[in-house]
Amino acid sequence: MRRTTARVGAAATAVLLAALTAVVVNTVRAGDDEHDAGRLLAGYAIAWSLFAGAAWAVRKVPERAATGLVLVGAAAVAVAGLAAPPRTSTDMYRYAWDGRVQAAGISPYAHPPAAPQLTGLRDDWLFPDRGSCRGWGLTRTRDGLCVRINRPTVPTIYPPVAEGWFLTVHLLSPPGSRHKPLQVGGAVLAFGTTVALLAVGRRRGDPRRAPARAALWGWCPAVPFEAVDNAHVDTLGVLLTVLALGTATAGARRGAFLGAATAVKLLPVLALPGALSGERNPARAARTVAALLAVFALVYLPYVIASGAGVLGYLPGYLREEGYQPGDVHRFALLRLLLPDAAAEATAAVLLALTAGYAWWRGDPLRPWRGALLLTGTALLLVSPNYPWYSLLVVGLVALDGRWEWLTVTLAGTVLYLGGRLLPGFPVQASAYGTAAVCVALGAVLRALPARRHRPGPHVTGAGHPPGTDR
Repeated sequence: MRRTTARVGAAATAVLLAALTAVVVNTVRAGDDEHDAGRLLAGYAIAWSLFAGAAWAVRKVPERAATGLVLVGAAAVAVAGLAAPPRTSTDMYRYAWDGRVQAAGISPYAHPPAAPQLTGLRDDWLFPDRGSCRGWGLTRTRDGLCVRINRPTVPTIYPPVAEGWFLTVHLLSPPGSRHKPLQVGGAVLAFGTTVALLAVGRRRGDPRRAPARAALWGWCPAVPFEAVDNAHVDTLGVLLTVLALGTATAGARRGAFLGAATAVKLLPVLALPGALSGERNPARAARTVAALLAVFALVYLPYVIASGAGVLGYLPGYLREEGYQPGDVHRFALLRLLLPDAAAEATAAVLLALTAGYAWWRGDPLRPWRGALLLTGTALLLVSPNYPWYSLLVVGLVALDGRWEWLTVTLAGTVLYLGGRLLPGFPVQASAYGTAAVCVALGAVLRALPARRHRPGPHVTGAGHPPGTDR
């Protein structure tokens, strides 16, 4: 009977993965977010439904077969993301440009793409000079320059490890290959993260659950759409964070990995309190923090020498533009339902500080990813960004911890990013992130109930077992 159940589970998982792969291919070919947001949102919904079914079915499959399904499925889903050029984000074009600029021996922070000093690096792909300059991803500067790169009149925003990735991909790319090498690089990083998650599961002595948890990353629709098709560099930060929390103990090695991850995108710094979970040794905690800061500073050093204070690039302007400056009301949607707009930002800062303290002081040192997930997911719920790729880190941490309800944060970002175009005037931001918050809270309650039921009471703790231990 058990063997029959396993075979049925494996067959069901394979069928669902095949359908998921087909839906991903069809969705990335469906159109772009400006003209076909409804079709894209429908495709995303179907993909997420198939993903949920496959992630549930694989739990019934024996470990060895499940591992094979996870690897094959992760590879297939990642390759499906290569089926079309970017459809919902133009960030990749900046990546390609930054890699080209660095290969010419110029700091990416020195000049914006539209600067006359970089005229000799332009080509017809990123700077099409024919036609009307109309179409998805194209913009025209005040000087009449047609360009695919977003914000072409300001310098880059990306930290040094991300810039190193852009340069590496450029140097390995065949001439004229355009967007494809960055997408392939995203697929390699995504699949590598799946392999790392499987390795972490075995390392922590839980090989039976490792495949099902790794599937939460490898098969998640956010991976082919954001990590591969849009090639967001956040994926590199996810991989480094998984290595930091899953393959290193608190100390210099973990701090070094986290420092590198933070120098890809700043968001992984939120994993630090989780990385220090339960750490009462001041020397070891100091080594972790010092290694993070040292790596972060060292990778910036060459660019500081080349560009000085210009290494900040457009970051300050980006934060203002995206609504993170004091008094802005484009963020903190959930808090603004309860508080005056002026109090939302300060309240978010206090809540995040308290959550960080809890993750550190009460966290499980054997599961540092749990505190990292709590703080990172809470930050996204409070800030409520409209870019779904920000939550790729949450997907990776979910795959480490198994608390799938946090995936609703990623769904909220996707719904806001695409649905906001379809429902102007509707409070999509508050509705999407509010639903995610309810799901996370409900998941926490449901997980707490079995633990409370099975906790031994005073009348059963004297039979040779210390109070509070498992029998």
